[in-house]
Amino acid sequence: MSLTDTTPLAPRADWAGDAAAALPADGTAGTLVGRVWNPAVNGPSPVLVTAEGVLDLSASFPTLSALADDAEPAAAARAAAGARLGSFEDVYANTAPAGRDRDRPWLLAPVDLQTLKAAGVTFAVSMIERVIEERVRGDVEAAARMRAGILEQIGADLHEIVPGSAAAVALKEYLVGEGLWSQYLEVGIGPDAEIFTKGPTLSAVGTADQVGVLSTSLWNNPEPEVALIVDRAGRIVGATLGNDVNLRDVEGRSALLLPKAKDNNASCALGPLVRLFDDGFDLDAVRRMSVTLEIDGEDGFHLDGTSEMSQISRDPLDLVAQLEGPQHRYPDGAVLMLGTMFAPIVDRDDVDRGFTHKRGDIVRISSDELGSLVNQVEASERCEPWEFGIGSLMRNLASRALL
Repeated sequence: MSLTDTTPLAPRADWAGDAAAALPADGTAGTLVGRVWNPAVNGPSPVLVTAEGVLDLSASFPTLSALADDAEPAAAARAAAGARLGSFEDVYANTAPAGRDRDRPWLLAPVDLQTLKAAGVTFAVSMIERVIEERVRGDVEAAARMRAGILEQIGADLHEIVPGSAAAVALKEYLVGEGLWSQYLEVGIGPDAEIFTKGPTLSAVGTADQVGVLSTSLWNNPEPEVALIVDRAGRIVGATLGNDVNLRDVEGRSALLLPKAKDNNASCALGPLVRLFDDGFDLDAVRRMSVTLEIDGEDGFHLDGTSEMSQISRDPLDLVAQLEGPQHRYPDGAVLMLGTMFAPIVDRDDVDRGFTHKRGDIVRISSDELGSLVNQVEASERCEPWEFGIGSLMRNLASRALL
């Protein structure tokens, strides 16, 4: 079903999967925190997810941003565990919009006051795709021809090139000599990373919810990524999964259209939960992580792919240092999506037309360490409008005497 089709999506009770599949491979062994909409207080509550259930943290930490700033967030979350709001199975089952009982809790995106940031062109494959986009300006068939030519000349070992190194300079000179200069070369293999604002604070959607793609876009894709949770001092305290939805035709027309390509209603998905760093999970685990992507369409289309974090061109510590430091502060912390090596070149309908989303697509982004983030694609214009912003949160917390 095309994004411009206004026919209601067929109700599907099973598309989000079950709660067990949403959790990491080791279940609740890690320190898993998130947010739920709590109807009892008509607002969001930070929670800890354990084998005993979903436990309210709001009495000690009214926001997850505040928890991230604690000296030991994982230990603090376990010590602050309060009232049980239900089992994770029940909360998860009540999260998908269709059939949601608004008198019972449901999951939200697992971040709140943190700024939503993303890094682009952090994998070699991603850089090549951006060079192609810029050159063909959204022409899918021209992109297929150019992609084949570049890969024939360069090969598939670009992930070994360190940005800013002599090898990176040599690669840039080769591409420029071939008439393929691009501003994406600068952020892909130059010293400075591309770090941009993905969306406004509190605008992210969570798992088992709809993710938005503009109905006017003819070429778009998900971007499965690991997202780091960064506190106000620039310390990385945990990770979650993200979908940095991208309109490739819009960005391909001009890099100056990046905000329109990236920031639309429901275009940023995070979840299902944040896994805080503790004795069993740390940044090295993130560096070794494999992130898988599965897409299933109502037309029977299936696509899968994998991003190996070991092939990232820029280390997460370098990306965070370029995000937050003396040059830029985030008083409420930030979420930083680390980029993807997923290159959506599989044809969906016609030869050399590549992949693009259709309404009703189910997108599942998974890793053993972080669980599964699953969303259903809908036109951004028809996703639930974002209305609960910073002012709404402050008023709600004040009414609960949590400020």
